[in-house]
Order: sequence, then C-alpha cells, then structure tokens
Amino acid sequence: MRRRTVLPSHHDDAEKGGGKAPQSRLCFLATLCVMFWVLIFYFHFSVLATDPDGPPVAVATEARIARDELHSFPVSNPALTSEPPPVNLPKEEEPSALVAPPKETEYPFQRALRTAENESDPCGGRYIYVHELPPRFNEDMLRECQRLSLWTNMCKFMSNDGLGPPLDNEEGVFSNTGWHATNQFAVDVIFGNRMKQYECLTNDSSIAAAVFVPFYAGFDVARYLWGYNISMRDAASHDLVDWLRKRPEWNVMGGRDHFLVGGRIAWDFRRLTDEESDWGNKLLFMPAAKNMSMLVVESSPWSANDFAVPYPTYFHPAKDADVFLWQDRMTSLERPWLFSFAGAPRPGDPMSIRGKLIDQCRTSNYCKLLECDLGESKCHSPSAIMKMFQSSLFCLQPQGDSFTRRSAFDSMLAGCIPVFFHPGSAYVQYTWHLPKNYTRYSVFIPEAGIRNGNVSIEEILRSIQPDVVKQMREEVINLIPRVIYADPRSKLETLKDAFDVSVGAIIKKVTQMRRDIISNSEDKDFIEENSWKYALLEEGQRTIGPHEWDPFFSKPKEKGADSNDSSAEAAKNSWKIERGGQS
Repeated sequence: MRRRTVLPSHHDDAEKGGGKAPQSRLCFLATLCVMFWVLIFYFHFSVLATDPDGPPVAVATEARIARDELHSFPVSNPALTSEPPPVNLPKEEEPSALVAPPKETEYPFQRALRTAENESDPCGGRYIYVHELPPRFNEDMLRECQRLSLWTNMCKFMSNDGLGPPLDNEEGVFSNTGWHATNQFAVDVIFGNRMKQYECLTNDSSIAAAVFVPFYAGFDVARYLWGYNISMRDAASHDLVDWLRKRPEWNVMGGRDHFLVGGRIAWDFRRLTDEESDWGNKLLFMPAAKNMSMLVVESSPWSANDFAVPYPTYFHPAKDADVFLWQDRMTSLERPWLFSFAGAPRPGDPMSIRGKLIDQCRTSNYCKLLECDLGESKCHSPSAIMKMFQSSLFCLQPQGDSFTRRSAFDSMLAGCIPVFFHPGSAYVQYTWHLPKNYTRYSVFIPEAGIRNGNVSIEEILRSIQPDVVKQMREEVINLIPRVIYADPRSKLETLKDAFDVSVGAIIKKVTQMRRDIISNSEDKDFIEENSWKYALLEEGQRTIGPHEWDPFFSKPKEKGADSNDSSAEAAKNSWKIERGGQS
C-alpha cells in the first residue's frame, strides 16, 4: 500500500526557516502603527492645541477625528493625556491676555504729596527745601549794603535781621517793644531770615512741598537801577537761572515748584525792551524764571508768575501777646477825625487824584491832613504818621507812584479803615492776605468821580452807619496779624503773620498744580492777561467772564508789552518812593 504524501504546513516552514520570522514582522508593524498614532496624538496636543493664531474650528475637527480613530487604542502614557507645558513664544506673538496693563505714571513729586497723608507728621505737606545759593546772590549784597540804594544808606536798615533800628517811643504812640524803623523795601532780607526759622525745613527735596530760592532780587535790581547798562542790570538774574537749571531739584518740575522774593514792585523786574533807557531788569521775562513764583510788594494784574505780599510795617512782634495787646489798644482808642490823608500831590500826572483829595481834605472840618514833600516833613516820621492814623476812622489810600503804597498797611496797623480808589491798590493784589469781600474791611470810591469833581468823600463816609463802621474797624484790627512780619529772631505761637500766610499760599498753589498734573486736569484755557480775575475766584472756580473792574485794567496791545505806559512810567518814577518815604 502506497503511503499518501503529506503536504508541508506553515508551522513546518516556520521551523525550517528558523521558526519566528512571521511573528517578528507582525510585532514590527504593530509597533510602527502605535508610534504613528502616538506622534499624531502628541503633535495635536503639544503644537496645535497651543497655537493661539490657528483657526479654532479646524483644530477642534482634527482633534475629534483623531480621537474617533484612536478610541480603541489603549493609551498607557498619562503624560500624553495631560496638558503640555506652555510654549515660550516671541514677545510680539504672546496672547494679549498675558500682557500686563501699563503702570500709572509715577511723578517724582508724588512722594512729597504722600507726606501730607501722614497724620503723625506735623510737617506733612508743609516741608520747604531751601537752595544753598552762593553768597553772591544774597549775603555779599548785605556786606555791600551802602550800594543797595542811590538815595539811602541801607546799612542801618539791615540791622536786627532786616528790621532796622528800634524806634523810640517818647510820645507813647508805639508799644514798648517790637517797633523798628523798617525800610519799605526790606522784604527780601526779612522774609529770608523768617525762612531760617521756619519749623518745617528739610534737606530732602523729594518730600518738599515747595522750594525756596533765597536770592535777594529786590536788592540786586536796586543797586543797578541808576547809571548802569542793561547787561549789568540783568547779569545776576542770568547767573541765578543758569545755576538753578543745573540743579536736580529744578528738573522735578522745571522750576514750577520754586519761589523767591523781590521786595519791590513787579515793574522793576519787567523791563519791556532792551533799550538802555528802559527801566529795570528782565528777571520776570526770562523763560525759566517765568516758571517760578515771585513774591513782590506789588504784582502785575496781567501776569501769572508774580504775587503781592504786604509792604513791611514798623511793627514786628516777638510773641502773640504783643499782638493781642496792640489789637486791644487799637480797639479802645478814641478817633476824633472822620478821615485823614498823608501824602503829596502829583502835579506832573494828569490822571492822579491826589491833588483833589488834598483839596477836599483842606475844606472839610472832618479831615486831618499831613502834607508831604521831598524835603523834611512829618511824613518821614513813623510816630507822626501812626499818631494821625490812630486818630482817624477812615484813611484815604489813593494810588502811589504805582498802584500800591505802604501807607495802606500802616493805616490798617493803626486800626484805620482804608479807603481805596482803584482796585489795583489792594483788592486784586493782596488776595492771600485780605478778604476777597473788600466791603468787610474797606471803602471803595472809584477815582473817576473824584477826578471829575462829582463825588464828596465826606458825604460818602458820613453816610455809613456807626454800627457798620464798628464792624469794619473790628475786621481791620483782626487782620493785623496777617499784614505784619513778626520778628525773624522769634516765632509767634498761634498767630499767622504775613510770612506764614504767604508760605501757606505758595504750598497750596504748588500742591494743587501737582495734583492737576497727575489727574491731567490743568487749566488749558488759562488767559494770563486776565490773571487779576482768576485771583478773585472763590475756591474751586476756574471760569472767568466780564467784570465790573474791566475798565480799570484794560491795556493797549503794544508789541506784546506786559504793562501799559503808565505802569512802566510808575516804575521809572519809583525813585520818589526811595527818597520820599510816605509820599
């Protein structure tokens, strides 16, 4: 029987060929398939899922397809199922949601503003930084005091920290202490010495509410007003500005937080041209200096960077009690004269009403007249002047050689109600020191009526009721501390004198300016020519309009001039003030 031939099986072939070749190929293919899908899965999560610029709909569709195809594939690596770490993209490609919002601008003066919030610091918001100027800007002038005025030896007036020699009280007109023969242009040194006693000085300018520049601007211009060319008159001002602009404190606000004192009228620092015959220097016209605030005894109604402070009187108390005693005495005085006038006529000025006032006083039985001239007279005697003011209910205060005169403050010191004839003599000048409601402490009679002869001063003053006169006199006497300069060698305990009021006003001005800068709310519509109107606004007001005093302050436009001819002429004639004292 023949045997059937048995066909070889796959198993036999495998054994003949080494046994495992078919299984190896299957494992390799399976591994390759797994790796292929792992790469696709990784590519999806690590690249496509983190691409913010890719179209979200397409990515979602592709991901859904991948999941559908891999739903039966066991994924053993948990790292592939977790969210991959963020990819560091170039800065311009970072998602907008990850960009930090811009920080608010930090101004260098904000630290100074924050000091005011510290309730435990009595000087918070009140610190003053004082520049250490080279002595050529101040002390050297005092060493050469004989050169400060062509007409007067100022050396004796520099004694007692600028108060001058003590006054004798033989007639009993003054108090026993605190009275000095003070020159009316000595504010530079008086203010500077008071600043040395200021209780909130600091050597750290970053916390200062304001920066004081102890330059004796009034003394500087006075020594070169007569007989010197404009280069000499302007030299120290240019030198000062150059020095300040190199200081880091200047760069904080470009000088807008700086202030200085010039104890003369503004017109002495506002020379209109570079003609040698023109008056004064150009300090207040220098671009850098226009950023600073300058305290003068008479400001320009049409300018924004000078502010009026009181002329110095003869009274400089050392303590509060001295002031209280004087106020009580002025309240109790008998005043036999209805009104009085101390002054000289101005025959060369057709617009002056002084001659008219003298005529009305001479013809009235109710007026006391003290006539002045350039020679020796009682007008040059502090005792005679104060005695007359103390005996009067009202004191006539017309314009001097410029808008203002020292006599207004001497009369208020005596408890005499001032009568003004031009708003530029006080109302738009001393807005820091006197009430804006001028009817509380003074009488206003427009000078046009006097000039035309249509107004009787006696009739107007006699028509004021006695109780109203009493209230006005009380207001004047209450204002005495604010219009006098205390002795620089001491400090009033509770009262604020003219220095304190001025420094407080400067700090308030600078602080408000800084806050406006931060809030971007500075007044872009400010009109400098109407500066006098802004000074009369109440707290929080910024809008100005037509005013009843517009006719008093209208001025012609002449080549961009800052002041009219009469103001410039008044400055040029200020030599009369130098020589005539009260005239």
